[in-house]
Amino acid sequence: MDRNILRTCREDPRRTSTDIQVSVTSPNEPVPLRRTIRRRLQVAGLHGRRPVKKPFVSLKNRKARVEWAKQHLSWGPREWANHIWSDESKFNIYAAQYQFPTVKHGGGSVMVWGCFSDTSMGSLKRIVGTMVRYVYEDILENTM
Repeated sequence: MDRNILRTCREDPRRTSTDIQVSVTSPNEPVPLRRTIRRRLQVAGLHGRRPVKKPFVSLKNRKARVEWAKQHLSWGPREWANHIWSDESKFNIYAAQYQFPTVKHGGGSVMVWGCFSDTSMGSLKRIVGTMVRYVYEDILENTM
């Protein structure tokens, strides 16, 4: 039975202990408890984890990224020196996904924008409100 539990889990790591219980149950053997299944998986080094959330990248965007990379494959340091890379990120305050807030107001969030080039890093700029085209243009005009 242990071998069936491990095989079932390795075939589909997202299966729950209830799903595994249903799939390994046979008429000749007693039904294993879900806790027993979890213990057997843990002993085998297969610990339950939540899948990491990652942004969806559509097939169209993936193809566009690969095409862009192929076009710029031959670039040397001189061409890359003429570019600045930027991104914005939102940081939650006192509201992490797997933590409980310890303050009464529940926290908030801060949105920041930053950039870097081949020679240096730019400073972080706090974004108040929504990052729209006009805010982005203002940052580029006044920061760069």
